[in-house]
Amino acid sequence: MTPFDRIVIIFNPQSTGDAPRSAEELRAELTRRLPAVPLDLCPTRHAGHARELAGEAAGTGRPLLVSVSGDGGYNEVVDGVMQAGNDQAVCAVHAAGNANDHRRVTRERPLADAIVAGDVRRIDLLRLTVGTGAGARTRYAHSYIGVGLTPVVAVDLEKGGKGSWKEILSVVRAFSRFRPFPIRLENGRRRSIDSLVFANIAEMAKYATLSEDSRPDDGRFEVITQRQTGKLRVLSTAIRAATRGLGPQPSATHYAFTTLAPMPLQLDGELMELDADTLVAVDIEPGALATIL
Repeated sequence: MTPFDRIVIIFNPQSTGDAPRSAEELRAELTRRLPAVPLDLCPTRHAGHARELAGEAAGTGRPLLVSVSGDGGYNEVVDGVMQAGNDQAVCAVHAAGNANDHRRVTRERPLADAIVAGDVRRIDLLRLTVGTGAGARTRYAHSYIGVGLTPVVAVDLEKGGKGSWKEILSVVRAFSRFRPFPIRLENGRRRSIDSLVFANIAEMAKYATLSEDSRPDDGRFEVITQRQTGKLRVLSTAIRAATRGLGPQPSATHYAFTTLAPMPLQLDGELMELDADTLVAVDIEPGALATIL
């Protein structure tokens, strides 16, 4: 018996990691090993389409939605499932694209084996609320939410393209142009930050170890803060994260601030632009996502 009544594989045909081939290989293996379970391949057609496909598929029944993607594509699928509100829907990710920190950090066995075994687990999600009242927007993240240098680098990567040398040049360009962002905390204090990351997993950006004890099922998220310290200190922190790690970090279940200038924000690789004077709240949703690891 399987806990799923159908499997939906969502992938981006334009992915840099040959997602169409990976999706087809996964479909063939699952069809062979789970012949009684209906399976659909769903290619995306535009940015945000994975969220729409996931939300529609998660509307009824007990579907398993597999995102063949990087972190950003999986973010859309997870967010679409959460917005659908079906607690019986299950998500999983098969790594493709430029990077998938979530799959790399949480992987316990080959995905097809985990799906056939039907071992469903629940992990926490980060809930982002932007704005207040009727105009507030809510988004979910499986791995991290960041403001400051992290999304600035991501914006330059989008402009400069991905690939080893292009990535290096984009990071150097973003670093040279970076200026700290001002925010106001809930207690009224103002801070100028270089980087502020809320992490549900211990690693990000392929190489950086953010925390020694972060887990996606502990009911908390880690808060990695770099106040305005100068570019050399920012560079030193980045090198330390990529080599020996940043060590233990404070954790929380809620964190809120108000932007005092326009700034970018990143959810699992997906970019969002924030206006000035916008309230931003990050909360943990314990056990919110049913998943296969």
